[in-house]
Amino acid sequence: MKHHVLAALIASAFALTACDQKFEAKPEDTATSAASEQQADDSVAQGELPVIDAVMTQAPNVPPPIDRDYPAKVIVKMEVIEKVMKMADGVDYKYWTFGGDVPGKFIRVRQGDQVEVQFSNHPDSTVPHNVDFHGVTGPGGGAEGSFTAPGHTSTFSFKALQPGLYIYHCATAPVGMHIANGMYGLILVEPKEGLPKVDKEFYVVQGDFYTKGKYGETGLQPFDMEKAIKEEPEYVVFNGHVGAIAGDNALKANVGETVRIFVGNGGPNLVSSFHVIGEIFDTVRVEGGDLVNKNIQTTLVPAGGAAIVEFKLDVPGSFTLVDHSIFRAFNKGALGQLKVEGPANKEIYSGKLSDSVYQPEGGAIQTVPLTASEAARVAAGPAKAENKDDQIKLGQAIYNANCMACHGAEGKGVAGAFPPLAGSDYLNADPKRGIHAILRGVSGKVTVNGQEYNSVMPAVALNDEDAANVLTYVLNSFGNNGGQIHASDVAKERQSK
Repeated sequence: MKHHVLAALIASAFALTACDQKFEAKPEDTATSAASEQQADDSVAQGELPVIDAVMTQAPNVPPPIDRDYPAKVIVKMEVIEKVMKMADGVDYKYWTFGGDVPGKFIRVRQGDQVEVQFSNHPDSTVPHNVDFHGVTGPGGGAEGSFTAPGHTSTFSFKALQPGLYIYHCATAPVGMHIANGMYGLILVEPKEGLPKVDKEFYVVQGDFYTKGKYGETGLQPFDMEKAIKEEPEYVVFNGHVGAIAGDNALKANVGETVRIFVGNGGPNLVSSFHVIGEIFDTVRVEGGDLVNKNIQTTLVPAGGAAIVEFKLDVPGSFTLVDHSIFRAFNKGALGQLKVEGPANKEIYSGKLSDSVYQPEGGAIQTVPLTASEAARVAAGPAKAENKDDQIKLGQAIYNANCMACHGAEGKGVAGAFPPLAGSDYLNADPKRGIHAILRGVSGKVTVNGQEYNSVMPAVALNDEDAANVLTYVLNSFGNNGGQIHASDVAKERQSK
């Protein structure tokens, strides 16, 4: 056991180092004033520092800005808890957490503070854990001082020397596994002069997860080391779970407010291309340091890194947060929402003004030449379903090609825009509504699972068999009640009007 612990400590010490990042100083700051301020802080002996408990918040909340102009001894209490939680609808995962959820709690301290970390590992944990703060100058960022067996508490301290936004994570071997199970969070070392005032602050951390089952496969899914080594995650999510900051959990703000998002990337593998659809970042503190970039559409956040983005909200609506490595957003879960309420500004954004037919090359129908073998395959037509199971299999492919973009891989739809097909009381009450929707589209208000939707679904150009197959798939998926639609049912509806 001693050799195992020693090996883990050595691996932690060699695997990870602290980062050096600084916030941009205000123009009036000079080397002389900075030096004198540092001397003033250092003149206060550690024993004389006022002792305060850190205010720590669970994502997406952020502790209030620090309102003191002096250093303090800040007590940070952290507890490791291993627990099964929901990854997505019907999907559970055993997370390893700092404080009971992913990411760990947001920690906010001031440059010059003496930070004492009281690190506890719950008695029910299965393995030792520790913590590496990227904002710490010292071996392993605190990893060697916090290595803690289940049922024990370790204490160490560090001085917050350099301002910046830093990741913290577990660094116990195998390091990648601990991070992949959700052991990461953010610590902000606020500059002595503070950050510019904004109206709202939010805390968002991206992470990639590696499950034995494919995306959406239900049940308790264990960690898959092989996928992690190959860097092939099934889930890429914000704040630990699919939908953690979407729908009822969306971030909320108002027109005219300024917003700051502290964005982290726990990894363990993927670099994030962080973007808010429909917004432009007025400023980005690149990698959480002192380099400020302006008017940015998308910013890179490295694995084990962070960034601070700020922007003003000019118009109302639902703004979507994504990793713009876009299949991660729409197929692996990296989606969030910022819902903004307030008066419209038609000058800044008008909304749709017209909708007309566009035929730049004329209306003539064109064809592409085929070889003899290709023509024979076309003449033979698509595979035919012999039974209900065949319909479900063929229908899934049709769903993925035609329906998934709006209704999602799990049939959840998009809040406020596209109604869910999953557990749909609207569809289960009368499956023929699905036939009508495919053949003639749907417009106007409909109520699904207690929520009202007022959008437009255009008719879908499917033949009778394809329409029957995809509806049969939907009825037998996503928690619906089952059933079967035949091509003859579709043909009858097609001929009815």
